[in-house]
Parts: sequence; structure tokens; C-alpha cells
Amino acid sequence: MGLIVSLGAVLAIVVVAWIGGQVPGLQGLFGIVVPYVAFVTFLFGFMYKVVNWARSPVPFRIPTTGGQEVSLPWIKWSKLDNPSTTAGVVGRMALEILLFRSLFRNTRAEHRSGWLIYGPSKWLWLAALGFHYAFFTIAIRHLRLFTQPIPGLIEAIDKIDGMFQIGAPPIYLTDVVFILAVGFLFCRRLFLPKVRYISLPADYFPLFLLLAIGTTGILMRFFFRVDIVNVKALAMGLASFHPVVPEGIGAIFFIHITLVSSLFAYFPFSKLMHMGGVFMSPTRNLANNSRMKMHVNPWRTPPKFHTYEEYEEKYRDLMKDAGIPLERE
Repeated sequence: MGLIVSLGAVLAIVVVAWIGGQVPGLQGLFGIVVPYVAFVTFLFGFMYKVVNWARSPVPFRIPTTGGQEVSLPWIKWSKLDNPSTTAGVVGRMALEILLFRSLFRNTRAEHRSGWLIYGPSKWLWLAALGFHYAFFTIAIRHLRLFTQPIPGLIEAIDKIDGMFQIGAPPIYLTDVVFILAVGFLFCRRLFLPKVRYISLPADYFPLFLLLAIGTTGILMRFFFRVDIVNVKALAMGLASFHPVVPEGIGAIFFIHITLVSSLFAYFPFSKLMHMGGVFMSPTRNLANNSRMKMHVNPWRTPPKFHTYEEYEEKYRDLMKDAGIPLERE
């Protein structure tokens, strides 16, 4: 059911954008208003989430560890899995953010012939790594639409990405990796019973949205060609806050930009916010030095103490009835 709802939502976005892209009076809505609203929603939603996480109290050191903490000199210490210093935390965070180290170490459990068997799950790590780096590279490549002159770094990335010169125009390697990786993540969620059982519309919707974005981008590049000069004119206008929708861009472009805008607007309210959350996670960004330093909870309310005299005065009658001697009669 979640799959059908998510697919229907993405198809609805495509149909509405396709209709709007063919009506000249609505092109300004889908080419200017929708991207601006989506970007503002993304920006303020992202900041709100991060600030809200930063304000959440973390009274105790709660890092998740996967190795031996610092102890006696003759016990080997896992400096990256269980860091007790800031440098160790930076190293662990770098490996987590750049290489998905915890996902690389992930294992799967299967029940076979009465035995619970654990095995590696490297395909998931490879698909996730490929997807994130491909998506990041594609986003960097698209900056050439918003800059003039185009920075040399973006041109270099563009040339490296299409260095094999497959076809005309060249096929970008990141486009292939992006579609394959998202397809793998979708098939994994669809065909693995345990994963499918816990999947919700919030899990399927971003996958359908990403597949639709990648598909429309490839269609624009190879099949339904758009006027790239007009597209850049619109992008430059959006970046300079003087947007004008040129004529003859094509409905496929408005479908693509509406899907991208939907992803931007949906981002802060979805599981995709792990992009910002990984930096704010106390299970990752805290050093495990609880045995070295005393950490006082800054939100702790000091307890109210009372003297024995006050205690005796409060419970005098009960103590006397119970035969407990009193210091003052």
C-alpha cells in the first residue's frame, strides 16, 4: 500500500507539472514560484531541524562504540572505534561521513536449517556510497547552469564525469551509477521480505522521486532535447533574483524542475535529514572519556536537602507512636 501511495504521489507531480509546462500562463508558476518556495522551505526547514537538535539536552556521554576503550597500557585500544580524544572523534566522523564506515561493517542475519547465520552486507554499502557520491557530483555539475563564467573546477568535474565519450552527447558515469544505485535500493526494499515489512510511504516516496528526477534528466539529455541556452538563462535569473521564463524550453524541463523542487521541499521533513543529523548525533560526535572526566549534567535541578532536625519535626508524632527515640521531646 505504501508503494502505491508513493508512486501515485510522484505520478501526480509529473502530470501536474506536465500540464503546467504546456500552458504559457502557468510556466512562471512551475519555473519560478515553485523553485523559490521549495528552496526557502528547504533552507529554513533544514536550519530549524539542526538548531532544534543542537538545543536538545545531552546530559550524559552516550557514544556508540565498536571496539576496546582506552584502558590499561597493555590492552590494545581502538582509537577510531572508541575514541577518547577530539582527534579520534574527528577521524571517526570523517570515516563515517566520507566512507560510511558503520554501514561497511553492517551484517545481515538469515535463518537457515535451524541456524541463525550472519553474513556480510557489502552490496548495500556499495550502493549507498555510489548513490551519495553520484548525487553529489551531479549537483556540482549542475552549478554550471547558475554561474557565468563557469569555474574551472566544475568544468574539470564535467570532463572527468564524461571522459569515456560514450555516445553523443557523452553519457555521464554518475548518471549510470545514480540510476543503478537508486534501483538497487528500491529493489532491496521491494524484494527483501523483512525490509518490505517495515517499509512505509516515507521510505518509497524519496526513491520514486529520485528515480523520476534521474529519468527526466536523462530524457532531456538524449531524447527530448531542450534549449540549454534558455535553461541557463532561467537558472541565472533564479540565482540573481531576476527570473524570466524564456519561450520554448519544453514541458519535460518543467517536470524535471518540479520534481527537484519537490525533493527540496520534502527534504527537511523526511529521513533524508540524516545528512545534517549525522553531524549532530551524540552517539557519533562525543568522545568516550566518561572514566577520565566527570561530566556534570548542566540541566540537573539541584536536590532539596533538609536537616535531621527538620525531619524529626515533620515526623515527630509518627516517630513517637513507633517508639523511635527523639532528640527533642
